[in-house]
Amino acid sequence: MKKRWIYGIAILVITAAIIIYSASGDDSAVEVTAFVEQGDFNIVVSTTGELQALNSTDIRGPEGLREVRVHSVKIVDLIPEGSIVKAGDYVATLDRSEATQRLQSQADELITDEAAYRQTILDTTITLLDYRNKIKDLEYGLEEKQIILDQSQYEPSATIRQAEMNLDKAKRAYEQALANYKLKEEQTKSQTRRAENRLKEEYKEREELMRVLDQFVIYAPQPGMVIYKKEWGGAKRKVGSNINAWDPVVATLPDLTIMISRTYINEIDISKLDVGQDVRVGVDAFPDSEYTGKVIEVANVGEQLSSSDAKVFEVVVQLNETDSILRPAMTTVNEILTGIFKDAVFIPLESVHSTDSMSYVLKVKEKVRQIVDLGQANENHIIVLEGLDNGEEVFLTIPEGSEDWKYRGWDIYEKVKERRIKEELRKKEEGEKRRKQMEEQKKQRDAMKKIDMKNISGEQIKRFQNMRQNSNNGRSSTASVK
Repeated sequence: MKKRWIYGIAILVITAAIIIYSASGDDSAVEVTAFVEQGDFNIVVSTTGELQALNSTDIRGPEGLREVRVHSVKIVDLIPEGSIVKAGDYVATLDRSEATQRLQSQADELITDEAAYRQTILDTTITLLDYRNKIKDLEYGLEEKQIILDQSQYEPSATIRQAEMNLDKAKRAYEQALANYKLKEEQTKSQTRRAENRLKEEYKEREELMRVLDQFVIYAPQPGMVIYKKEWGGAKRKVGSNINAWDPVVATLPDLTIMISRTYINEIDISKLDVGQDVRVGVDAFPDSEYTGKVIEVANVGEQLSSSDAKVFEVVVQLNETDSILRPAMTTVNEILTGIFKDAVFIPLESVHSTDSMSYVLKVKEKVRQIVDLGQANENHIIVLEGLDNGEEVFLTIPEGSEDWKYRGWDIYEKVKERRIKEELRKKEEGEKRRKQMEEQKKQRDAMKKIDMKNISGEQIKRFQNMRQNSNNGRSSTASVK
């Protein structure tokens, strides 16, 4: 981190010197040089991030809003963000308007259901009493018909037959009335149970609503620092914001003992990153403090932030140190160490000049354009694989007359050219190999589709399973290459 600041200051000094020298009226060009260095060369990806707690506890609003049909609740009072609270301390108050209206509506429904329950009991009692009276009348009528039949034994056969028929009708009417009474009794019991269950549900809902209303004043579940909850769009929940039944979180209590920096890396650099890499972390609020950390998470899928057109990947860095001055939402500068080259020769990026086919530097002592073979680069320097030695001096600016200087190092140029040709040939061969594999896999799939599986032998089934396995392996290797 300090080295980066030194480089930045050096560039500012050089720029200021150029401006001052130009303003002095001297028409000669300013010549700025640098020396070739040798040592450990770090490949660093720098990015800004935001401090967050790795773990946090939610301060939640009322649980059960959906069950009592209250869809959203407004925050009417909330303690300042960053407040230190103890378990049980006051945090926020929510607007009771919608819940109170729902309670009044539920009270009206309860009165209606109580009246309906009482009316159901009264109606069923009267109905069953009428049925019992009718059964009693039919029972008396049956006895009367039996007496008439008994007294008609000495009457003509037609009179006896008529009495028997009347008795049979009376018996069937009585039996039917008994059966109807049982059905009516079950029906009235069912109606009563429905009315009773409805009334119980209303009482239960009223109790639940009263329980939810008791939670509209919110207290801290544990000690910590209150941090406002962030919405999906990035805005924080504050006084006037709404919470809903699906996400009733008002604020959070982060665990400040384990902090992370959440950052986003451009898709160009994401291939350099991996879990476990070391990170130097600086905090804008405390420029004199520096921390270390490690990459603990690298997203597999990119996303597009609202503030940028480029695709980025989320990366999470966990800090190794604990510091009481660190707070969530502080801006961090993360320098992720993606590689180290031991005993490398390197020069400033500004000293490298390029044409379509080669790169070169302008050597101070020999006054030549030295062709170089370049390696990896970081934000300020680039590795020289061949063409320069430690301690040599090169120009950072273009001196007058350098366009007439001779090129040196054509053998390096030829080596680089040959390597590029081999690399292009290798990529072409790999591409051709992948193309043939895909064609072969397609032929195998087409062949398997045409086979009648009913008439296939066991040996053929094994062969096709092997073909499918090979096809899957080919797809996996192709995905790995990509």
